Amino acid sequence: MQTPTTAQIRTAIEVLTKLGERLNTHAEHSVMQLSESPSGAHQAGRIEVSAIEQTTRIEAVAAQLKNWRDELLEQRRHCVSHHV
Repeated sequence: MQTPTTAQIRTAIEVLTKLGERLNTHAEHSVMQLSESPSGAHQAGRIEVSAIEQTTRIEAVAAQLKNWRDELLEQRRHCVSHHV
């Protein structure tokens, strides 16, 4: 398997960021549609917790990808400096 390019990693990070935003937006809309009752409040809490858990995982993966991209960029700079 080939190592992805830094541009591909950057695209993956952007996609993950958009996914996180979409999850939050969807959760907000879902919560607004619930009735103002104890069961509605409970359901809203579950939706919010789920959105937080999912976006936290997405942010963790995006951070790992950013680190990987930075490492690849550093390796590329190192190789270029040795070739010059």
